[in-house]
Amino acid sequence: MSFAPQIKIPATYMRGGTSKGVFFKLEDLPPAAQQPGKIRDQLLLRVIGSPDPYGKQIDGMGGASSSTSKTVILSKSQQPDHDVDYLFGQVAIDRPFVDWSGNCGNLTAGVGSFAISNGLVDSSRILENGICTVRIWQVNIQKTIIAHVPIVNGQVQELGDFELDGVTFPAAEVQIEFLDPADDDAEGGAMFPTGHLVDQLVVPEYGTFEATLIKAGIPTIFLKAEDLGYQGTELQEDINSDPVALAKFETIRAYGALKMGLISDITEAAQRQHTPKIAFVSQPKAYVSSGGKAITELDTDVLVRALSMGKLHHAMMGTVAVSIATAAAIPGTLVNLAAGGGEREAVRFGHPSGTLRVGAQATQENGEWKVKKAIMSRSARVLMEGWIRVPAEVLKE
Repeated sequence: MSFAPQIKIPATYMRGGTSKGVFFKLEDLPPAAQQPGKIRDQLLLRVIGSPDPYGKQIDGMGGASSSTSKTVILSKSQQPDHDVDYLFGQVAIDRPFVDWSGNCGNLTAGVGSFAISNGLVDSSRILENGICTVRIWQVNIQKTIIAHVPIVNGQVQELGDFELDGVTFPAAEVQIEFLDPADDDAEGGAMFPTGHLVDQLVVPEYGTFEATLIKAGIPTIFLKAEDLGYQGTELQEDINSDPVALAKFETIRAYGALKMGLISDITEAAQRQHTPKIAFVSQPKAYVSSGGKAITELDTDVLVRALSMGKLHHAMMGTVAVSIATAAAIPGTLVNLAAGGGEREAVRFGHPSGTLRVGAQATQENGEWKVKKAIMSRSARVLMEGWIRVPAEVLKE
């Protein structure tokens, strides 16, 4: 039996923040995959190596974790006063499913540099030396993001001395601004879709939990660590090695999604793995990070652990960092209370790999909270560029 040769597609493999993903220019994709739908999903699944019943993604570019099972499609922006349109696809590991319901904040750090290096930003806007401001339209969530990318001799500066906990080597700092990050115009209504800063979330079989349900950066369910029987200092193996705990988190996440108006029936949560996220918070405590770094009680304002695609994240998702910044800035949320309460424009939180400082500007208008922007620093680096090869059959209906 003969088989058709593989097709090859220009691609770049990049690290952005504490994630990795395969970046494509929209125009480089096969015509059938330049539109959303079955063909595009089939292509990206095969690129990443999913679905994989072994959970390793050996036959693809994925790294067998939610942080490394990601794809990005970029094109010149169709929006006024923007440079690049950024579409993110979270690829499931063990199922034939690509989730388009949210953004990846970590890979956002790579979007600006990719756009500059690949001709998606007008050359007149690129300085010879200095900071290039890349105006990004995030297609998934219909929001504006600004990336401040350092430029040296007309080229993106990737190396530097900025250290990011969860990333082994230092690199150049890229500051990211998430403008108007609350999803107040998206599905499910306002930033606090229930109208409350803290809800009583009823979860059959598990009880009732205090929860802050917020839609900023990405829809997120915040719980108190103590209500779950945790300290807030847990590392990946403490959670991910416990299937009972993971099942509990997924059930709570599903009922949270229902209460937030993101789904209309509890069964729909299984097809919406990327959003909402679920996280738990606690007051500062000393712990040792997954990399062996000693974190003291004075190093943080609050501890946060978050799950992504059913597993505890090794550091922190960038979009959840935006949620943390926003919730911390609003007095009365569980994040704010765990951080000591009161008004604040910045918070340093502890995660499994270390700490991260994020900021947000929140104001109350006519009784409703509004957030102008959230800010955090990340870094990005090209790991490989060339061609991805996939079997031609992925382009068949």
